[in-house]
Amino acid sequence: MTSSAPQPLSFQEPSGERGAATPPQVPKQRAPRPNTVFRALRGPLSPGEFAARVRRAGREIGESVSCDARYIGRVESGEIRCPNYAYERVFLHLFPGHTLSDLGFAPRETVRGRRAARPAPPGQHPPYAPPRPGAQRAARRRHAPDDGEPYPYDEESDVHRRAFIGSGAAAAGALATGLFGAAGTAAAAPRIATVPGQRAGEREAAAVEQAVREIRRIDDRHGAGRLFQEAAGVLRTTHALLDAGTARQSTSDRLHAAAGELSLSVGWLAHDSGRVADARAHYGEALAAARLADDAGLEAHAFCNSAFLARDAGHPREAVLAAQAGARAARRLAAPRLASLLALREASGRAALRDRAACEEALARGHRLYAKGPGPDDPEWLLSFYSEAELDWLEAQCWSSLGDWPRALTHARRAASHAATRTPHLTRNQALYTAELAQSLSASDHPEEAAATGRAVLRLLSRDVRSSRIDELLRTTRGRLARYGGGRSGEVASFLAAA
Repeated sequence: MTSSAPQPLSFQEPSGERGAATPPQVPKQRAPRPNTVFRALRGPLSPGEFAARVRRAGREIGESVSCDARYIGRVESGEIRCPNYAYERVFLHLFPGHTLSDLGFAPRETVRGRRAARPAPPGQHPPYAPPRPGAQRAARRRHAPDDGEPYPYDEESDVHRRAFIGSGAAAAGALATGLFGAAGTAAAAPRIATVPGQRAGEREAAAVEQAVREIRRIDDRHGAGRLFQEAAGVLRTTHALLDAGTARQSTSDRLHAAAGELSLSVGWLAHDSGRVADARAHYGEALAAARLADDAGLEAHAFCNSAFLARDAGHPREAVLAAQAGARAARRLAAPRLASLLALREASGRAALRDRAACEEALARGHRLYAKGPGPDDPEWLLSFYSEAELDWLEAQCWSSLGDWPRALTHARRAASHAATRTPHLTRNQALYTAELAQSLSASDHPEEAAATGRAVLRLLSRDVRSSRIDELLRTTRGRLARYGGGRSGEVASFLAAA
């Protein structure tokens, strides 16, 4: 049976005379160097099997790559010296902790931006632009060309980029879905405008940085429940801007750093709304961006969030290792508050492992570092939320994991009190700390106060706060109070009816 699958375009010289015209001369170029590192990573899998694995990895992070055995062969032969951004994200997700150099690829700056001058193989035409440009533009939306692809135009060509930005990026940039609270006020995901035919500049980099701030501000007030999809759209727009290229290296560096922070913000929203796989993928993408840019602050942030996610997902040993990796990255910075938070992340993992001594040591280290105050390298995102309330809440979590409910209750009370009096504008955090207090009260046999505290959380949730973690805490509290029913306390019955 003959396959009906479309065949790749062939550049084979047709038989017969072509006249006396001399074929165009192509500058000589050194032969491709095989990528033996990538071949070793494929291991015993066939090229087709490995390509299927790459496609699966792409689906895990929302990237659609049309990888096949031919593409793997081109990579291993050295024909593709550096993948495009979509494949880069997939490969770094597939091989976490690696850089493109670790995978045997050439640095992007030595590849992209040059015109395709690779000689055609013997017996083939020189590279040419395929006909039917409309069809080609549609294909490019699905799969952007790889750096070093044999097209006769610059990979940074304005014509090529205009087609890409004008279709994918502009559509993804139309993001202004409102998040309406009880008072009818709208908190909208930020919009990043794109201009067809124009490379990203300082204005676009500033817009992405502002988007990160706005997303975090909205999250502090409303939680992640309704914000995740909108923020993910902003991230897609940012990736389109990166693919479009920039006129200056300084702008590129700035945009990459902002994109990494945005990946963390989107990952956090996924985490807070219960999308564990999405969160892991976005955190991995941010870590890859940090490694590529040699950005210690972004790397520490990525490991910090990864530790928190691992703990919540039931992988405490992974949480400890991620927190320790983040602490190593943070040693390059003058950031005692960041180091303190990473110590608390480690303490949380130690507590989940029931290692009380190691947990107490990490807690003490976290308090010592916090007492030093903020340092010059402590990031903006950290100082906006890492307060005494957060510190007490994290410690309350540790003691509850260890089953020490009196200590958990003490710190949960402090966290809720600090949040109500010092940061009342952080509605989501106030609801979270109060929910932690309700859980500690229910576990400490204080049903009436637990029920009253739980109802206070419900009132905060009525202000358009959405967080799966808060919901889980309330479910735990409700389950513990259910044994009392309505006979023990009217307050308990009211909470059970409302929760």
